[in-house]
Amino acid sequence: MLQLAAELREWQDPDSQRWLETLKPLETAAVDQYLAWLPKLAYPIRLGTHNQTAFAFALVLDWTRVAGHAELQSLLEARIRAFYLADKACPLSYEPSGEDFLSPCLMEADLMRRVMAADAYAKWLHDFLPDIPTDGGANWLSPGVVLDPTDGKLVHLDGVNLSRAWNLLAIAAALPPSDRRRASLLAAATVHSDAGIAAVSGEHYEGGHWLASFATYLTSRRWAVESAP
Repeated sequence: MLQLAAELREWQDPDSQRWLETLKPLETAAVDQYLAWLPKLAYPIRLGTHNQTAFAFALVLDWTRVAGHAELQSLLEARIRAFYLADKACPLSYEPSGEDFLSPCLMEADLMRRVMAADAYAKWLHDFLPDIPTDGGANWLSPGVVLDPTDGKLVHLDGVNLSRAWNLLAIAAALPPSDRRRASLLAAATVHSDAGIAAVSGEHYEGGHWLASFATYLTSRRWAVESAP
């Protein structure tokens, strides 16, 4: 919802501004709930589905910067650093689980680029995902496989391919051009993007009602917000 509000704020059109005014009470309620809840959250939520905090924090942090909401931005950035800055050796080989549509490891890495300077982020990423290769290959990270697209949980894996794709692209973009990991990140992003987009159709409701939103977020490059300076 806050991402929708962010896009309406950026779109200078009479309709968008009218729609934003309609949504503002809901926008305000969401922000108030975040301000009340974040100080009470003792641990991050590291799931591969809806409740994952890394995914939510990235979307909300992007909204704070569009909306200029300094209080929530400051609180979020502090909680992000407290929850994730000391993380090391994320077990990417354990992913995905059977109904993930988000990668706990890659989504966290995508989030952290938003709050870290480039040099510090490159070092943090080395400690957090030490096995990213430098050979330019894509075979270090295989796309998720869906054996039954009519199963509402199993089809989540089509979504994990799409979200992984934008994570990988964003992580690569946050690294210096000379970083030797970039080629392998981009190669894996291409493979995941191709697999994810190929699965987007209206054939089965179980995937058709939501996968297009992930594909749009990927292909529109909405994920390509600026990293921390």
